[in-house]
Amino acid sequence: MSIVTLVGNPRPGSRTLSVAASAAQAVGDRLGAASEAYEVVDLSDLAPHLLSPVAHPDVRAALELVIGANILVVASPTYKATYTGLLKSFLDRLPPDALAGTAALPLLVMGDPKHSLAVEVHLRPLLVELGAFVPTPGLAVLESQIPELGEVVAGWADRVAPQVTAVLKEGALS
Repeated sequence: MSIVTLVGNPRPGSRTLSVAASAAQAVGDRLGAASEAYEVVDLSDLAPHLLSPVAHPDVRAALELVIGANILVVASPTYKATYTGLLKSFLDRLPPDALAGTAALPLLVMGDPKHSLAVEVHLRPLLVELGAFVPTPGLAVLESQIPELGEVVAGWADRVAPQVTAVLKEGALS
């Protein structure tokens, strides 16, 4: 089992990265993932290369990692009530149905609770369009919740891990 965390924050070492890593770990713990199962694609490292007409080797490697994931945590800060353009630029490089067979877990970090539906209304449809199975609910984390992130993530992981398990079993049986 491979768990890849894709972070669309343009700032290196962001809170979004920390929240996403915590979410990936929580889901992985519930699924019994080995420590070597986790990978991170931090798009802040790839930003200078994403709009190049010729795919940079690091971008190609990141795309392959994302396509090969069994579980993909897709995280972004909330910008203009949706995900970042950096994340969209990366995901636009994926071919149709690139995430077929992948359980994708959308996650947005936001400052205002009025943006909480953005994870379901904006990020989920993009992942579904790419062929992923997207368990319910996505994770919307308010910046004010970060001090109690463990509780927030644990409750969410308890809800989505059984759905991910069912999909992974179904995929193994197909």
